[in-house]
Amino acid sequence: MIPRIARLFAFVAALLALALGAGVSRADPVISVPPDAPLVMQPERITIPAPPKDFVRRDEGWLKVVYPAGVHEQVGKLVARAAEMHDRLESDFGATVLTNVEVRVARNPEEMAALAPVGMAPFEYAVGMAYAPLHLVLVSMQAPGSAASVDLEETFAHELSHVALYDAVAGNHVPRWFNEGLAIHESGEHSSQRFSVLMNAVFTKTLLPLSELDRSFPNDPTEVGIAYAESGDFVRFLLRQADRARFAAFLERVRGGTPFDRALSDAYTTDMRKLEYEWREELSKRYAFVPLLTSGGTLVWVFFIGVLAVGWYRRRKRAKAKLAEWQREDDAIDAAVAAAAAERAQEEHAAHDIVPAKVPMVEHDGTWHTLH
Repeated sequence: MIPRIARLFAFVAALLALALGAGVSRADPVISVPPDAPLVMQPERITIPAPPKDFVRRDEGWLKVVYPAGVHEQVGKLVARAAEMHDRLESDFGATVLTNVEVRVARNPEEMAALAPVGMAPFEYAVGMAYAPLHLVLVSMQAPGSAASVDLEETFAHELSHVALYDAVAGNHVPRWFNEGLAIHESGEHSSQRFSVLMNAVFTKTLLPLSELDRSFPNDPTEVGIAYAESGDFVRFLLRQADRARFAAFLERVRGGTPFDRALSDAYTTDMRKLEYEWREELSKRYAFVPLLTSGGTLVWVFFIGVLAVGWYRRRKRAKAKLAEWQREDDAIDAAVAAAAAERAQEEHAAHDIVPAKVPMVEHDGTWHTLH
């Protein structure tokens, strides 16, 4: 129930942000997820340094977590999330993945760099890195260049998805948009923001052709936000309940060496262009309400919000009136009970105060007689 309420609030927030001008604009990107899964050549020659002596190692079988002493609670949450992710990823991919993964948790980006493979330092902007061929994930608890904390579970889930996909396709090539889109979808990150980005892109007709993303990812800050939102949602589209078997078959073909586009076409019995068309049609239907809600601009939303406010005020006023009525009824009952109690007390007091009248009596032959 709580997740549904959270999604509802995220949905309303996204609508209000778009309508009132606080949503995505051409100069205000919401999402910009940089590459975080670097190409690792000749993994057998890579050296992974030993962690510092004050680090703790937790062994969960397929998952090993190395972390600083004192963050046991955060790591416990990561382990719980990992178990859930492992089962879901294997179900989605239809393959055995994540058989032996090491996760290294750092307190800050500097410490994360010290934990990285030799000669393969994390990118300066990264809060997490996935060295998929090494089955190694790094996450930092602090964002670069600031004291801001990081959503550790979300970052971890994103990086773990990269490693799982590498296993599912046996290291064969997949486009960057698919790799990042799958990690975004599986981790569930920025869900309300991606909703807002897509809604705005559909309304302003600024969706990017997936063929462009296949050739190269955009560098424009706004377009890269749209690109990642599209990538995540297209992966969701491919993973629809009715197509889960197709998705697993598609990855199996890539794992066997079939090129990405050919594997996708074979599994879904249609080409990429048709799949993109179907996805765009679904988007149009999903966001068909946007022109209706925004056709009058901000004034329409002001009116809409005003109606909601008036309705809330009236309900609140009626509730207060009902409470006041109940209070008056309770007060009347209490007064009646108090009055009845006072009357009974007065009657009892009067009964105790009655003094019997003296009757004249005489004695005759040792017996007393009343005079009449």
